[in-house]
Amino acid sequence: MVKIGWKAGAEQFAPADLLRAAEDAERTGFDLIDISDHFHPWSEEGQAVFCWTWLGAAAARTKRITLGTGVTCPILRYHPTIIAQAVATLSCLAPGRVYLGLGTGEALNEYAATGMWPEYKEREERMQEAIELIRALWSGKETTFKGKYYQTHKARLYTPPARPVPLYISSMTPQSALFAGKYGDGLFTVGGKQPDVYRQMLKNFEQGARESGKDPAALPRVIELNVEYEQDLPKALENHLKYWAGSYIPALFNQKIYSPAMSMENGQVVTPEALKKTGCISSSAEDHIRFARQFIDLGFDHLVFHSARQDQRAFLEAYSRDVVKYLHEPAVATH
Repeated sequence: MVKIGWKAGAEQFAPADLLRAAEDAERTGFDLIDISDHFHPWSEEGQAVFCWTWLGAAAARTKRITLGTGVTCPILRYHPTIIAQAVATLSCLAPGRVYLGLGTGEALNEYAATGMWPEYKEREERMQEAIELIRALWSGKETTFKGKYYQTHKARLYTPPARPVPLYISSMTPQSALFAGKYGDGLFTVGGKQPDVYRQMLKNFEQGARESGKDPAALPRVIELNVEYEQDLPKALENHLKYWAGSYIPALFNQKIYSPAMSMENGQVVTPEALKKTGCISSSAEDHIRFARQFIDLGFDHLVFHSARQDQRAFLEAYSRDVVKYLHEPAVATH
């Protein structure tokens, strides 16, 4: 069954507003929440919510919905031991409904906070070590780890996870999807690419999973999709670009662009027309259902919807009523 998620836009909304929206997401039937784990927002107009504080509050205020990050970089501004401990505690507050999304990060967060921004090869090597160390600590056993980048000495989590926590590894390209399949329990990616890119990404992910002795069919495939669903579409586009334009520039993910002001400057080239090509900007529920189903048909089984609408309650209620319930029942074509 397809799982439907809501993107908690920590770069746009204040923590208390996001928390109320999390309750609304659960109430309106969403299955999971994905919150950004960033130090800086994409825009000088934005917010910078610390996701681990927020996730603890959301765990206490919800009962059913799954919670996790989209995504955490556990290699520079965090030491992997800290992420292992944070997730273990969250798991105890929300047993069986926690996942950890992992990625190699952006300079916007890592360089800004640490002054470090190594090449991708090193970041991927660090990620591999971090995953190994996090999993070792989650066992609850004493762990002395001697890696190239990280070391521990008789480290132990005295409060281990209440239940096993899946690791969803971020991939922006087919090449990195192989790594996700080898070392992860699921794939995490974003919308805006051509279908053939996703087909190759999923193929590589499955290959990596098989090489590690896992059944690819049992591993979740998560995709985060940008949507705006309201009548005033010009206003919706304007608002989306105000907070999120920087995130549409590929250089933001691999170059040393480390301040919201730099992100905004790069994002000035993103037009409303370009934004329309990367997501679904429409007041028609049928358009949104068709848009979502194309990703289900490609093979994604966890769809996370991100809207920049200021009234998140209105978005969640309308999307749940007009779109989500039909994705939970794929045999029904329209409403």
